[in-house]
Parts: sequence; structure tokens; C-alpha cells
Amino acid sequence: MHPFSLAARMGWFAEGRFLGKVLDEWAVDAQEFVRLRLPHLLLVAAIAILLSRMLRLITHHMIRVAEQHAANPLRISQVRTLAGVMRNTGLAIIMLITGLQFLDALGVNLAPLLASAGVAGIAIGLAAQNIVKDVLNGVLILIEDQFNVGDTVRVAGVAGTVEFMTLRKTTVRDQDGTLYVIPNSQIGTVANLSAGYSVAQVNVSVDFSADPDEVIGLLAGIAMDLRNSAEYRTVFMADPQVLGVDAIKGSELIIPVVFKTLARMQFEPVREFRRRVRLALEQHHLLPGDPYRVFSEFGERNGREPLPEETVPVDDPTATPNVQEKNLFGGD
Repeated sequence: MHPFSLAARMGWFAEGRFLGKVLDEWAVDAQEFVRLRLPHLLLVAAIAILLSRMLRLITHHMIRVAEQHAANPLRISQVRTLAGVMRNTGLAIIMLITGLQFLDALGVNLAPLLASAGVAGIAIGLAAQNIVKDVLNGVLILIEDQFNVGDTVRVAGVAGTVEFMTLRKTTVRDQDGTLYVIPNSQIGTVANLSAGYSVAQVNVSVDFSADPDEVIGLLAGIAMDLRNSAEYRTVFMADPQVLGVDAIKGSELIIPVVFKTLARMQFEPVREFRRRVRLALEQHHLLPGDPYRVFSEFGERNGREPLPEETVPVDDPTATPNVQEKNLFGGD
């Protein structure tokens, strides 16, 4: 015979007896739970489901917008990573709050649990505060699109090309091949050399004897020929500018020429421009500038007359003839 049937036959659940009182209290608690706490739990569950759906829609929309407008596949991958982190973090927070609400509805005392979680959170926060800073700064870098993989940047005192980036760190390789691993929390000011366009300035130095107007016209012609060449016409974003005589150093005239090109595409046109300038100066018999070259006011002489010898005193037999030397640095 089933124990419950046996207990009922023996009258253990009769009114006024111990098991009868227990059943009565359970019935009252069940009625109170269904009347007061169950609607609250259903509302919490509904809100949790709604927030989870909204979070998934937002992250899916982020990925869809990135796939439609981002031309760089690496940027799409970064957006997917960020969306995944946001979705998982948000779902974890929603589940945690929902679980606490259910435990409270079931009558579990949350004070010791919350106190223990608070102490553990403080300990973890103190031990891993740098990691938290790295992750938060990495999220901001991705959201604000400060730089991407493949960009040339200067960050944390390091200049190079970004090879890999996560929410915690960024790896940069400089020109000599050294790979730097930079925590994102150390990235304060970002200089992105690949954003939009690049500007290069070439300082052309010619001799003081050259006609400045002739040199400026010559440089402008070389720059425009380079601008309109089939090899570099798609690189330039604007016509080159010859700024005129910028400085005079000794017998040197410095004339800057400015190029505006696509991002990181200024190096080849600048090298070709320098090559053409070298050939053009030789063709037009123009000397390159030299800050140490000095000319006489009346022109240079082919030879120099010997300086007269000093008269040797007759009464000094130990004296020897001495040629007067000229002080090259000025003075007596």
C-alpha cells in the first residue's frame, strides 16, 4: 500500500494533527505565491525575454550595417566581434538579474549572497583593473573606429602598421620588423597616418645664384607632369603646390613643394619627383644648394698672389723668414 494512502487511512492528515497543519500551511503559501509572486515572476520573465530579443536585434543590425557599408573585411570582422561581446555580456547581465529575482520570489535570503559577491567583485576588480581598462578602451577604439588592422599609426610612442587587434591589446610592427604588443589601456593619443589622405613636402635646395622665378616655374612644371602621368594620376587628390622661397641658408635657396595623395601613397610620387628634379637641375645647369659654399662679393679669382715675406732683421741671426698666414675664421 502506498505510504500516502496509509497515512490518510490512519488519519494523520486530519484537521488539527501535525501533517494536517502542514498541508494547510502549504495550501496558504501556495495561494499566496500564485496570487502575489507568480505574476511578478511572469512579468520578470517576459521583460527578460523582451530585452534578450532587443539585444539580439541590435547586434544583428550592427553586423548588417557593417556588411553593407564597410569596404574592409577586417572592419566587418571587428564589428562582428564587438557585437558578439555586447550580446554575450548583455545576456549574462539579464540572466543574472532574472535569477536573483526568482531566488527572491522563492524566499531565498539574498543578503549573504550579495555581500559575498560584492567582496569577490572588489577583489577581482583590484586584481584585474588593468584588464578591465584594456577591454573598455578596446571597445571604445572599435566603436569610434579610431584605427583598423592594416592602418599606419603612432600609438603609445610606437609607429608602425597595425597587424592584429583585440579588445585587450593591439600589435604594431614598425619599419625594421619589430613587433610591439600594446595593451589598449596605454593607448591615449592615436595618430592615424592612413585616414583620408596623406600630405608630403619636398624641400628642393638650389644655389643662391639661380633665378627663383625660373626655379619655381621649373619645379611647377615637373610636379604637374608627374601629376598628369598615367602612372600617378590616380594617386594624387589635388594639384601639387610650389610654395616659393621658404628659407635662405648661406648660398642655399629652399623651395618646398607639397603633394596631397591618397593615404600612404605619397612615397612613390615623391621619389620620382626627386629623380626628375635631379635631372632637370643638371639639364638647366643649376647648382644644388650648399649652405657652406661662400662666394666673394667681387667674384672668385683663379689664383692667389703670394703674400710678401717679412723682412728679417739683420741684427737677429736666429730669426727665420716667416710668411704671414691668413686667419680663415676671421679676426687678426
